[in-house]
Amino acid sequence: MRTSRASRDASKLFGRGSPSPPRRTTRSSLARFAYGTPSTTTDDNATPDVEDAIPTPARKRRRLTATSTVKTSPSSTSVKVNVEDVKEEQETKSPVKRARKPARKTTAPNGETTVSSPSDWEEMFEVVRTMRAPGGAAANAAVDTMGCERLADTNASPRDQRFHTLIALMLSSQTKDTVNAVAMARLKTELPPWKEGEPFGLNLENVLAVEPDVLNKMIWAVGFHNNKTKYIKQTAEILRDRFAGDIPDTIEGLVSLPGVGPKMGYLCLSAAWDRTEGIGVDVHVHRITNLWGWNKTNSPEATRASLESWLPQNKWRDINHMLVGLGQTICLPQGRKCGECDLGLRGLCKAAERKKVAEGRRVKEERLEQEGDTIKVGTQLKEEIAVKEEVVCEDVKIKLDGEAPDAT
Repeated sequence: MRTSRASRDASKLFGRGSPSPPRRTTRSSLARFAYGTPSTTTDDNATPDVEDAIPTPARKRRRLTATSTVKTSPSSTSVKVNVEDVKEEQETKSPVKRARKPARKTTAPNGETTVSSPSDWEEMFEVVRTMRAPGGAAANAAVDTMGCERLADTNASPRDQRFHTLIALMLSSQTKDTVNAVAMARLKTELPPWKEGEPFGLNLENVLAVEPDVLNKMIWAVGFHNNKTKYIKQTAEILRDRFAGDIPDTIEGLVSLPGVGPKMGYLCLSAAWDRTEGIGVDVHVHRITNLWGWNKTNSPEATRASLESWLPQNKWRDINHMLVGLGQTICLPQGRKCGECDLGLRGLCKAAERKKVAEGRRVKEERLEQEGDTIKVGTQLKEEIAVKEEVVCEDVKIKLDGEAPDAT
């Protein structure tokens, strides 16, 4: 005899035979679900209802210190870990993001305009200064030995030294410092004298007398050498006619010369006359300060105006030399070395590449660990040597004390 599926399920629940009818629901049967003191009719061994198994949530949540149990293996003992302590430790380890704000203008109600400096600029300035110092990551840049302010012949007269600085700056445009140094060396040693019996070398008289073709061949390696030959010849005539054979000592006079712009003018005024009246902004200064977020400018001249509006004047002369060297060694135009830059490692540079910084931090930690191990091993060796020397000294002392002098 075939039975229905419902009958088979009922047999499983209530046993063999015919299923018993459902129990009538009354108030007394529902009393065990009421809040408060449980009913005496409730069976203690009965399975609780699903709703009773779920705890009633408290009306007001209380923040408790939670603990978690960690087991490393079945045989290991349980260790209770305070979750709040772990959270606090993670918060202390996680780096705090700094707000990056560029230089910005604010106008007071009276119409007075003030410019506030960028975030962390002083710390960044000192970090770069340390990197550019001897032994730093950005030391030994080409500008340190072959920069325009270092190409003047120290054995020449002060007037000729100033002329050397001006010519070096005019040749440096769109030219690497190494190439510019070679061209200047040729001019200082091979430029023909303006008359027989006069020395070879770079001075105003020799430049006035030399043929343009000869001068062009001597500086052919620099960029735009044809234009620069023309500018140098014109400048020599202007210096002779308007400035008594010397270079101008004002920014207005310098920028009036052919091929000399504000960058060259301010650098020449600072190097030749030791007067800092503006910032010489080249491609490195313009590019790096925009990477840092110090300014948002589209040209070196706009960058100069922005920097001069908030940077203290006692920093104007240093910033060009510092950032040019940084751009030649670490913050390259192509392939920046963010993993070797202390600004990136300290989280001060907003444009630092994260992957390179992470790799740089890992390498630095490994190097510090190796140096620590070396110092530890060296200390242990010194201690062992000191102990051995002490033991030897004690042995010698005991032997000397044990030998009695011969009685005579």
